[in-house]
Amino acid sequence: MKATVKWTDGRQFVTESGSGHSVVIDGNPDHGGRNTGPRPMELVLMGLGGCTSFDVIQILEKARADVTDCVATLEAERFDGTPSVFTKIHVHFVVTGRGLKEAQVKRAVDLSAEKYCSASLMLAKGGVEITHDYEIVEA
Repeated sequence: MKATVKWTDGRQFVTESGSGHSVVIDGNPDHGGRNTGPRPMELVLMGLGGCTSFDVIQILEKARADVTDCVATLEAERFDGTPSVFTKIHVHFVVTGRGLKEAQVKRAVDLSAEKYCSASLMLAKGGVEITHDYEIVEA
């Protein structure tokens, strides 16, 4: 896996993934940014959310669950100092579908957290306390 990060000006950078997709990253205006894109740590959090959501959907689809929507909301706490690393992250899933079984949704969330989500497992190995919960909504 590769990525390129090119400084444009101020605290703005244009990143390009190895697969050819670009994202603008920018800093807080208090630190010289212009607020034209997410902060780098926001991208880390969004990446975790995307990784674990990918797993949950894939696991539920393999179980033939009739999923119509999945929204993960993440809240993170950071160390009040330097470096300002994540200390805690909570992921809350709202899984919508027809006739979803709680055991299937719980299993999907647990498998992602404990076995499949590379981002979650990497951060946890770095000392971040990561918790998950879920709710099921009938479509």
